[in-house]
Amino acid sequence: MKLSSLEDELKRRAMAAFSLDEKAAAGFSLSAPPPHIKADISIAWPIAGAKLLKKPPLKIAAELKAALAPDFDAEAIPPGFVNLKLSDALLLEELRELDKADYFKRPEFGGQKINLEFVSANPTGPMHLASGRGATLGDSLARIWRALGAEVSTEFYVNNVGRQVELLGRSLKARFEGAEPPQDGYQGDYLKAMAAVLPKEASGWAEKQFSEHAVSEMLKLHRTDMKAFGVEFDRWFLESELHASGAPAAALAELKKRGMAYEKEGAVWFGAPAEAESEDKDRVLVKSDGRNTYFLNDIAYHLNKFSRGFTKLVDIWGADHHGYVPRLEAAVGALGAGLGSFKVIIHQQVALKRGDELVKMSKRAGDFISLKELVDDVGADACRFFFAARGPNTHLNFDVELAKKRSNENPVYYVQYVHARICSIFSNAPEKGVDPAAGFDAGGVVINPEERALMLKLLWLEKTLADCARDQSPHHLTTYLTELAALFHTFYDKHKVLDPENKEVSAYRLFILKAVKSVIARGLGLLGVSAPERM
Repeated sequence: MKLSSLEDELKRRAMAAFSLDEKAAAGFSLSAPPPHIKADISIAWPIAGAKLLKKPPLKIAAELKAALAPDFDAEAIPPGFVNLKLSDALLLEELRELDKADYFKRPEFGGQKINLEFVSANPTGPMHLASGRGATLGDSLARIWRALGAEVSTEFYVNNVGRQVELLGRSLKARFEGAEPPQDGYQGDYLKAMAAVLPKEASGWAEKQFSEHAVSEMLKLHRTDMKAFGVEFDRWFLESELHASGAPAAALAELKKRGMAYEKEGAVWFGAPAEAESEDKDRVLVKSDGRNTYFLNDIAYHLNKFSRGFTKLVDIWGADHHGYVPRLEAAVGALGAGLGSFKVIIHQQVALKRGDELVKMSKRAGDFISLKELVDDVGADACRFFFAARGPNTHLNFDVELAKKRSNENPVYYVQYVHARICSIFSNAPEKGVDPAAGFDAGGVVINPEERALMLKLLWLEKTLADCARDQSPHHLTTYLTELAALFHTFYDKHKVLDPENKEVSAYRLFILKAVKSVIARGLGLLGVSAPERM
């Protein structure tokens, strides 16, 4: 029985015992007890339910224990916990199931069709560190949601229309002509390198051609950088496609039709409906000079996503876009999709730490460390694990020296080493006179505390993935893998695995380690990190 199935069953028992509906039992969940408690599963719900049921928590715990008997080995302890011990047979049975491709699928994710847009860096320069953090967040979430059973399509939105692209073209043209870019243009050396390989006929190009060429070259770099980072997008959506289809004009017409657009001072404004939960309601859609704002174009883009059949839209944006979220959610929600169907995840910036010094970055000035430089320096695995290790709302100081260490101080090395160590154990088994494929008598197994801790931790991966989906962050998974690695080291330091004089125990322990190896590989894979067989 998977933990999610066990939780559902225990919740049903509690609802029946206390005559609760789904809303009243919403807080019912399982948790792992602290190490000093000799139990496998803990239920803290009696403490939260005391106010609702108007009973002392310990009395509720005792009644819940009675409701679970005789099918579950439960104990009620102060101040109001119910602790359970799982049977050895259940633990061994679940470890055999972990390898199944659909083991982690959950019914609540079935039927979801998610469009996940992330990175979407303006094609005006190389990818920077914030792009790497957004790419890690988006790609990891896509992998996790798919593992849970959702259908996910990843997308990169290319802003290849507008003033920034025009400035990029002017900056490239200036470099080609041996001049300095405009003061508000792009100063980076990457444009010098691009200008140096332009054909001679570029001397006759119009400014628009310089813009188009610069965008094309930047997109090649972006695609290359993302591929090297282990990220493949299902679609690269050009803003020019949106305009070619007339989508902004159609969106504006729909807003006017619904009375959500009005004219003032020669411009067209968005007026959010009264029910929209936003203090940021009225914003310009079309400027007085007739040019669309990004706001109107973005509304049109998200309506385009819904027209493609997606049931849920998730965008991942950098912190500098935080103030833009309420108005776009209000607009997209007001057009009939519903506020719950569109979510923006904001991630904070990345500070690069070299020794004790923090490196300052400015993309327009060209004084910044590119994502490619960081990947070349520390590797994609370390980049992705470090970026994933903090929730998106947390500022991240990326310690370059730590990321390069090949020791247990480096968290990604610490986890990967476990996978490599287990691979080595299996490779050495025949030399030690142990058959790595041998079976064992499950009925004769005596599970020691270190083995039990490993087994239980393996079962918690399912709940960990659900936590990642709930909080829209993979940081729970990096924590889980680090804790699993620590439990492996504790087990391995105390117990011999390959013992030719006790082949039954060897086979049983290899069975456990095979499951550990599988879960480590799967967890790292969901983070886009490799699971090496040798280190």
